[in-house]
Amino acid sequence: MSGLIAARQDAGTGPAALRIRLGTKLRRLRKDREITREAAGWEIRASESKISRMELGRVPFKERDVADLLAFYGVPESERDDLLALARQANAPGWWQEFADIAPPWFLSYLGLEEAASLVRAYEVHFVPGLLQTGDYARAVITHGHADAPPEEIERRVALRLGRQRVLHRPDPPQVWAVLDEAVLRRQFGGPEVMRGQIEALVDAAELPHVHIQIVPFHATAHAAAGLPFAILRFAETELPDVVYVEQLTTALYLDKPGDVDLYAETMERACLEAEPPDRTSAILHKILDELGTAEL
Repeated sequence: MSGLIAARQDAGTGPAALRIRLGTKLRRLRKDREITREAAGWEIRASESKISRMELGRVPFKERDVADLLAFYGVPESERDDLLALARQANAPGWWQEFADIAPPWFLSYLGLEEAASLVRAYEVHFVPGLLQTGDYARAVITHGHADAPPEEIERRVALRLGRQRVLHRPDPPQVWAVLDEAVLRRQFGGPEVMRGQIEALVDAAELPHVHIQIVPFHATAHAAAGLPFAILRFAETELPDVVYVEQLTTALYLDKPGDVDLYAETMERACLEAEPPDRTSAILHKILDELGTAEL
């Protein structure tokens, strides 16, 4: 991890987390005054949908809009300064913005949500989740997907991926629950040595109290997710809905409607039931490590 990335870490105060916090406060103020989103939007010359996005922390805040809303909601002037200061802090660029030239906007949005999440649940059938990848494994996967990229770009993409992992080591890390298809561990990106290092890293990660890893074995009778990788993000602010992230080749889906989220949550639960329990993970990983050693003989 670069010193620049590490220096910018401040648990729970990243811009996405601050936007979510401010949006939640604005939503509570509006609802307490029994003001509709439409009326609030009219006050700041915006649409109802913009108020919704602001309250979900999905868009940057204009300080003038926040000031106008606070006045409209009847917040005393003596109480507005802290919220306006929060708006200014929330508009600061995230550490990931320095990679905006190599990462698409739809993925940068995910990085902000991931940093703000209190729980990340992921189902993977192709790769080790980015939050758990080693540098060598990440380099092999990225090189495979960007074969024509120059070495300098590959290294920056690796740095971006590893930079995400700082959330696992901050004072208030999110809970991470990853369910991996066994094929993920058998697919040798980078060769046996790279895979050995990656699996050893998963053994270490599984020992962290906030990281839980399950493996769906080849002999499982069914696959709940039908080969579709996805992540579900939950936030500490209970008023905010969970967000389902489904990455595609050239874009990504962000789903937060209750029906969509419930379907993915049920799918995740089935995947957990089909997988070996977390207390079996270490033994499975060590068995694969032994087989990797045998294959080289």
